[in-house]
Amino acid sequence: MQRIRFPRVGANRALDLVNFFVADVQTGFGPFVAVYLTTHKWTQVEIGFALTLGTMTSLVGQLPAGALVDSMRNKRAAAAGALIGIIAAALLLALQPTQLPVLLAQMLHGFSSCVITPAIAAISLRMAGYAALGERLGRNARFSSIGNGLAAAVMGATGAYFSSQFVFFLTAALCVPALLALWSIGPGPHAREQTTCDVMDLSGLKRLLVDRRLLIFAICVMLFHLSNAAMLPLAGAAVTMRAGHLANIIIAACIVVPQAVVALFSPWVGRAAERIGRKKLLLLGWGALPLRGLLLAVLPGSWLLIAGQAVSGISAAVFGVLLPLLAADLTVGTSHFNLCMGILGLAMYLGAAVSTTMSGGVADAAGMDAAFFMLAGVGLVGFLVVWLAMPETRPTAIEISPATPG
Repeated sequence: MQRIRFPRVGANRALDLVNFFVADVQTGFGPFVAVYLTTHKWTQVEIGFALTLGTMTSLVGQLPAGALVDSMRNKRAAAAGALIGIIAAALLLALQPTQLPVLLAQMLHGFSSCVITPAIAAISLRMAGYAALGERLGRNARFSSIGNGLAAAVMGATGAYFSSQFVFFLTAALCVPALLALWSIGPGPHAREQTTCDVMDLSGLKRLLVDRRLLIFAICVMLFHLSNAAMLPLAGAAVTMRAGHLANIIIAACIVVPQAVVALFSPWVGRAAERIGRKKLLLLGWGALPLRGLLLAVLPGSWLLIAGQAVSGISAAVFGVLLPLLAADLTVGTSHFNLCMGILGLAMYLGAAVSTTMSGGVADAAGMDAAFFMLAGVGLVGFLVVWLAMPETRPTAIEISPATPG
């Protein structure tokens, strides 16, 4: 009879805290960078170049970071190194807001982000094993969304009542409890505790790279972000034109409401993925995208845009849980889980990069509603690819190994 070994309760709570604080830390590098650099008399061209450099580093770093995490036996060390890199980047921004340090900070943060996401997913896999991974990833997404929402509020207030510089000191400080929580998960496994999945194998790499399921899912991921990435910026622009002085409040609600939906919905997604399989949930998440685009295009009034944004919480919860879960499905019995995460991350960044440029061009040429309809159409194509081409990936029989936090 198949036996599943679950990690101890203390390790689960510690990983919850890691996800919470890492989300806090990542929030500090969002729009706050642009606001901070503006206060230091940077031009929009200079700010755009710095932000683009960070994005390009994240794009180029996906595959090397995944391979790096795969090659490390102790996944906690990979996550800790990434957090230390984020501390250094935050302090560089806070203390030296001049060109070279800022560009270095953006590159350092970009690559650290590429490392920490697959590292946390790998720690989750080692703790929970394949059979309990869906539920664990649901918890990860819940605590990340809570961390994002709270951090946005706290850092916004910090920037308003203290200074924009203080946001980055706070970001660096929040890495400390993240490191402590990471350490309390437990020591990494010794070499003798490693399974064959921890040995780099060329045959497993070849199987992964020619796996038709990976190609199809990478296309689905790219289409997801091609549809999704530009919707909130476009909604923000539409609200600004319609709502005047209330725009900031409505935009804040458009950010917070989806995070609340993710926090509530993600644990159910994780459990359902193990019970009913992956494909039905993929259809739910990808199907929410065209619906969201249509709602944003046709709903009258700025406040009703929040309803359209609430739908994005459903797709975000499904995507956040199922991306690492399918990566685990596709790499069972190999050592290339994190490389697979990197491949999917690359598809995600490519889709997001094209989305904002494409939608901006359509909005300028034909108006906001046309841009939303176009993004909804892309989302519909993604839904059809999932429906017609993506197979079910849930393994029918899983060999469960002891849960050993990395």
